[in-house]
Amino acid sequence: MRALFLSFLVAALVAAAAPAFAGPKANPDIKGWEKGSEYDRLFDPKEADSLKGRVVKIMDIKPIDGMATGIALQIEDKKDKTMEIVHLGPKDFVDLGSIGLKEGDQVKVAGAWAEMDGHDVLLAVKVKKGEDIQLKVRRTKDGFPFWSMTPEQRKAESSED
Repeated sequence: MRALFLSFLVAALVAAAAPAFAGPKANPDIKGWEKGSEYDRLFDPKEADSLKGRVVKIMDIKPIDGMATGIALQIEDKKDKTMEIVHLGPKDFVDLGSIGLKEGDQVKVAGAWAEMDGHDVLLAVKVKKGEDIQLKVRRTKDGFPFWSMTPEQRKAESSED
């Protein structure tokens, strides 16, 4: 009985440490978010950066007219107390519930800075909540959006972590 319990405990810990990948829906509405779109071309891996802070607000966004609704976070930067906007991806794709993210949570966000309408925004690659819980929305090395990947490609990405 003890061996069975230990096996279950190990499996649960391994599952908890694995990253969550956005994209529970097979065919999300991603109009304007596609790979190669005007919005996607704003992502420049040379502008990579990260910040830590508190999620002040979770909000719906439409970065460019005609785009499908997306999800963004307003984060109070822990270092200098500025408010930063972080774009995560299409609303039909990003699943914040997969990591239990809510307003007030402390997070670390990695991504690339871009300018939109005269304001700097961070286009997220991943959001990390705590030490072992993260939501990945883009490939780290080049910013390829997970919502433009096939389920097989997303699975391959998850096995590389």
